Amino acid sequence: MKKKLITLAASLLAPMLAHAGCEDMMQTWANTLHPDKALDTELSVCEAWPADPDLTLAALALPGDDAQSNGGANDLDVLVADSATGAIVAHVYQPGAIRREAGGSTDIALDTARYRLTPTQRAFGVRVSVDGSSGPKPYGETSLSLYAFDGQTLRPVLDPLTVARASGEWDTRCDGWYDSTTRTLSMGAPGAEGYASLQIAEKTVHSVSRMAKGVCVNKDGAPKQKNFTLAYRNGRYSVPKGLQRNG
Repeated sequence: MKKKLITLAASLLAPMLAHAGCEDMMQTWANTLHPDKALDTELSVCEAWPADPDLTLAALALPGDDAQSNGGANDLDVLVADSATGAIVAHVYQPGAIRREAGGSTDIALDTARYRLTPTQRAFGVRVSVDGSSGPKPYGETSLSLYAFDGQTLRPVLDPLTVARASGEWDTRCDGWYDSTTRTLSMGAPGAEGYASLQIAEKTVHSVSRMAKGVCVNKDGAPKQKNFTLAYRNGRYSVPKGLQRNG
């Protein structure tokens, strides 16, 4: 069980990668867009967009106006900037988008997989991970949001979709159980509005740990798999309640 908890923390909290140059611009962008807010430099991320290195992507973490009403959440500003000049091309501000939990850790990562929504419309993702793997009731979750960019405007098209979730309960030595669910995305066929559907493959595994003759033994159950399709309607992909982020 202890090994699984370490795996939980490692898999749900993607490492924050620094990219030469753009991290120096994050404070400037924050000062321009939100001069009254203090940028969380440890949580904020940026990188050149592999699909178009002339553009840089960033996710800026900022304090919420009312952390108590947002359940301890922070605000998020997602932006696209000119890599050469640092000029902001487009941005989206989302109050309360970064979930925080007492005693846990939070991380943000940019997802630059090739999300081609239409022949002319690209998207990129922002993943927010929350981990609370210490103690007898570990928990972790990663959610993914997608943002479409058409060269001039940026807009959210996928509200937080849970792509990884893990929880369990154990005696802090060995005996316990552990459930993990992962979801992977792929692009499907275009729908009525010309946007590709999102194909989601889900896998869930239930594991049990027991002490046997002084040795902690982990046993994984048979994986359970499901598939979902999210269609683009009315400007976004609607996420069913069962796939939404907790909190």
